[in-house]
Amino acid sequence: MADGKEELRNPKVVFILSGKRKSGKDFVAKKLQETFGHDRCAVIRLSGPLKHEYARQNGLDFDRLLDSTSYKEFYRQDMIRWGEEIRNADPSYFCKLAVKLVLTGTSKENYSMQKPVWIISDARRKSDVHYFKQNYDKVVHVRINASEEVRKSRGWIFTAGVDDAESECGLDDEDYDVIIQNDHEQQLNSHVNSLRDYACS
Repeated sequence: MADGKEELRNPKVVFILSGKRKSGKDFVAKKLQETFGHDRCAVIRLSGPLKHEYARQNGLDFDRLLDSTSYKEFYRQDMIRWGEEIRNADPSYFCKLAVKLVLTGTSKENYSMQKPVWIISDARRKSDVHYFKQNYDKVVHVRINASEEVRKSRGWIFTAGVDDAESECGLDDEDYDVIIQNDHEQQLNSHVNSLRDYACS
């Protein structure tokens, strides 16, 4: 029988969400957490540790880097460049750090990992998906799509060096387990409810 520490590190299922900017990944993660229950489901953001360290090294406001604001957009390209340098040395660096911070209770979210469902809300690269598939038994890659018209209505504007970079395009050609079209909430609710089976089987 595994001890408590082992059980904490092995959730029943890990949902990995990927998608373009303004496709609604955070919104879907929130919906999923509401569906499974906050007491059973934890959301892990891979960008959290990256932004925290970037903010620390550059004297920036970490909380504002977490929001969907012009502040974050102003620093996005340089933050991407900086993150790439670290990933070149260790592709799974931010995945390992995100899990470690939450497991030790030192992340901003301060979630208890005694929850059977984990949601990785912002996977962007093949190395992100590879890390979780290599380390956890049941991983479901969920692709979040939204039409350009809807994304523009949410504030998306194509930005060279961002929307054509690996951080946005790295998972475009993956084989997804589930594809969610997130243009309308009614459409979204149907998809979200269908994911219950993955956590129950």
